[in-house]
Amino acid sequence: MTYRQITLTVNERAAEELSDALMAHGALCAAIEDAYAGTDEEQALFGEPGMSTEQIWQNSKIVALFAEDADPAASLAAAAASLGIPVPEYRSEDVPEQDWVRLTQAQFDPIKISDRLWITPSWHDAPDPAALSLRLDPGLAFGTGSHPTTRLCLQWLDRSLKGGESVLDYGCGSGILAIAALKLGAAAADGTDIDPQAVSAAENNAAENDAPARFFLPDALPAGQYDIVLANILANPLRLLAALLAERTKTGGRIVLSGLLAEQAEELAAIYGQWFDLDPAATDEGWACLSGVKR
Repeated sequence: MTYRQITLTVNERAAEELSDALMAHGALCAAIEDAYAGTDEEQALFGEPGMSTEQIWQNSKIVALFAEDADPAASLAAAAASLGIPVPEYRSEDVPEQDWVRLTQAQFDPIKISDRLWITPSWHDAPDPAALSLRLDPGLAFGTGSHPTTRLCLQWLDRSLKGGESVLDYGCGSGILAIAALKLGAAAADGTDIDPQAVSAAENNAAENDAPARFFLPDALPAGQYDIVLANILANPLRLLAALLAERTKTGGRIVLSGLLAEQAEELAAIYGQWFDLDPAATDEGWACLSGVKR
């Protein structure tokens, strides 16, 4: 079986409505992506408590999939007419049917973080029986260990945890950092994320790894301070959250900040230097990780 696919670019005002309208007029599915993904103009979306949350990219690419006998052009025309907008330009192509599950799984192999720590998808055997292997499948939430920012945080945990610490993973995504912290000897680990799907994914991943981590939406996160606060997010929210993350860290406790580009490390270090004595940034493929001790 062959599917038919159309791809078009629209502005932020039309993306979600047109995507929904395509589904209502025959599309099997419709995905919205950043039109500039993979370029210097790529736009990261984020949101934090007290901040306005970007909902969609300023220029979005819609990719809609149709059955082989469908008429994508007619569906697009009907969808546009229902919204009272002109029919956008689009590109059409045929997509052969594939074993999408097997194809996706083939892209994800075990990831070596250190000599004693691996991230292993559920369809693989542990590559080193003597090492600690965290079971984690790619899903809706960010954080499989493949991105340099996640690796930098995991490597910090591997070499820095002494055992018995309390840990907060702020912007937990898949929950991988909180889970790894517990497996490496932390006494307790909490995580928080603005995305309910991320919280749910983190809870499932913790259960899969027999890790008693707790995950919350930000407003539900219990009050209190932690021995270690991890924040693998983006430079802008790290700027805005500096006072909050400092308040969540015990005096003498440690902070770990990632998700920033190497050239942003100096600026972030100056901001967090108000509360922390920071070590030189660790870097990996142009990304940086800052860590330090709260005064």
